[in-house]
Order: sequence, then C-alpha cells, then structure tokens
Amino acid sequence: MLKAIAIDDEPLALEVIKAHAKKVSFLDLQSTFVSAKEALAYIKQNPVDLVFLDINMPDITGLDFSQLLPENTSVIFVTAYSQYAVDAFNLNAIDYLMKPIEFTRFMKACQKAYDGMQEVKGKEADMPYLFVKEGYDLVRIVIDDLLYVQSEGNYLTFKEKNRKTLTRMTMTEAIESLSKHKFMRIHKSYLVNLNHVLKVEKHQINVTDNVFVPIAANYHGELMDALKLLWKVM
Repeated sequence: MLKAIAIDDEPLALEVIKAHAKKVSFLDLQSTFVSAKEALAYIKQNPVDLVFLDINMPDITGLDFSQLLPENTSVIFVTAYSQYAVDAFNLNAIDYLMKPIEFTRFMKACQKAYDGMQEVKGKEADMPYLFVKEGYDLVRIVIDDLLYVQSEGNYLTFKEKNRKTLTRMTMTEAIESLSKHKFMRIHKSYLVNLNHVLKVEKHQINVTDNVFVPIAANYHGELMDALKLLWKVM
C-alpha cells in the first residue's frame, strides 16, 4: 500500500485528489493539507511514501518544500502552470500533473510511484542493513546484529546486540522489511531473528547475549517448525 498525503492551498483541488485516490486500490491517502507548515509537521511524525504537492503556495513553493522532505519520500507535483515542469523533473519528481487533473493521468502517476516503491523494497530486501528514523536522526541497523523487534504502542524498538533504537513504525511494516531475513513473529508484540535463537522454552525464548523474549502459545508450533528447518532437526 502506498501511503500518501496531498498539499494544496486550493480546497477544491484537494477534493479532486481525494475523489481520484478512492479509485486507486493501492493508494492510501492519509490526509490533506492547505498549509505546507502543518503538512511538514505531520510528515515528521507520520512518514509517508508519496506527496501530491502543489507548486504555487503562499508560504513556500512546492519546489522548495519538496527539498525539505525525507530522501525516500516521492513527489508528484500538481499545478495549473506548465512552465515549472523542467524544474520539477530536475528535482526527480515522479510525475507532473496539470490541473484540472484527469483520472487516467492521476492513475498513471500513482502507478509509477508504486512501481518505484516496489523496486526500492526489492533492493532493500537484499541489503544487509536497514535505515529507520529515531527522532530527527536516521539510524542504520545491521540486520545480522538485530536480535528482535518489540512493539510499544505506535513505536517499535529495534534491539541489536549493543543498542536499542526507538522509531515510529508499525509491526506490519517491520515484518514486510524483515520477513526475507529469517525474522518471525512469535508474539503480538515481538518479531525475532531466528538466527539468534539459542533455546526455546514454554513461555519464552533465549536469544544471543542471554536475552529472553516472550513467546505466545499460538505461535509456539509455527516457531518450532521454522527452527527445525533452520537447524535441520530430524
């Protein structure tokens, strides 16, 4: 699912985007803003994959605003003026939509954004590390060193051998990023690195560095099956 917001000082333009977004199955338009300042504050607390961004806004131009976004956030510019197209593409925008926005063009732009996101995720799956945000910092986590991931409300704690990193992320997003790296959910609040499991007890497991993680009864059988394959237990 492509998480998105839209920013435009014209409420009518936002209504058009909302109507189009409802027709795109892989697009989740989470919020809309007439204020760029409010939108930026939202993004800092709620990372998104895509921003539909008007260029002519009173406080800051969309071109300037786009440079304040996190590096992994894609942009589709929306405007009534064609003269900004070259500048927009120089900023690596996914697409450039002219008002009034036709649904076919809107859909095409969304598909480009979605395909780009899938390509990045495919590359990330082969990388030995992942990046997460902790406050305003970007932290690199070495996947082989990661013992477990713990859910705490709207945040996740990534526990490495010698460090803990707290980031705003859902467990579903963590599973998507780590499932290809022998990570498995063993509790509603825990995702564990199977490569670090040393011992499985009835209500907990022992992982590297003598760290204990709880296991829910309904995950016990699935965990044992996975470990038998990993450990080649007969």
